[in-house]
Amino acid sequence: MWFFGLDGFMWLAACAIPFWFAQRWLHRELQGVLVLLTRRGEVGLAIYALLFFPGVLLHESSHFVAAKLLRVRTGKFSLFPRLLPDGRLQLGFVETEKSDIIRDALIGAAPLFIGGAAMLWIGSQQLGLTPLAGLLSGGDWPGLWHGLLNLPHLPDFWLWFYLAFTISATMLPSASDRYAWLPFFLLVVGILAAALVAGAGNWLQTVFLPLVNRGCGSLAVAFGVSLVLQAGLLLPVYLLRRLLCRWMGVELAFGKQS
Repeated sequence: MWFFGLDGFMWLAACAIPFWFAQRWLHRELQGVLVLLTRRGEVGLAIYALLFFPGVLLHESSHFVAAKLLRVRTGKFSLFPRLLPDGRLQLGFVETEKSDIIRDALIGAAPLFIGGAAMLWIGSQQLGLTPLAGLLSGGDWPGLWHGLLNLPHLPDFWLWFYLAFTISATMLPSASDRYAWLPFFLLVVGILAAALVAGAGNWLQTVFLPLVNRGCGSLAVAFGVSLVLQAGLLLPVYLLRRLLCRWMGVELAFGKQS
């Protein structure tokens, strides 16, 4: 059955879904900590936006470059944060002209693919995570623990760690970026169904699905690295926010997130 040849897709779902929850939770907790420390919402949100600036720059630049490559007109480009009428914080935006669902879907997904590629490169080339993955798959726990302890001694480790954190925290497309994904998905399903009816099932199983599986597997690795970063920072930031709330005798009401 085709389903059993899509292990990359299943790994992608297993990494992406918890990452989505961890990323949203961490964003919320960080905003809370900064607001509590500065005691001024505007200042706290400004520091928050500055903290994620490298990731926001890559995110919005990905939209912009994808639009230019696909010959879609662009409008305003901003990297300055602003509060939206519904209470959400928008860290940046690029205005693009509406086109067809294929180009709109690709432009909306550009930060995910560019951010995922950046995470793979940083993780393998700068943070040296490839050998650790081999130790993990082989069950060499002492070797894995030793390798993790040695990571901070790598050249410029904290710089690459910070960049990986900001990129992973901002690479997910927003709700406005995803508006064309459903019709694009339905279009792809329709094309695949037509290909099956036309007798291309063998080609789909031997050529198309392996390509999709490898792509999903690569994206799953990027999400896996991102999940480790986000989850590793989530607990200390959450505990710090709870400690500050108790010390100051206040409770925070969090707004919506996109």
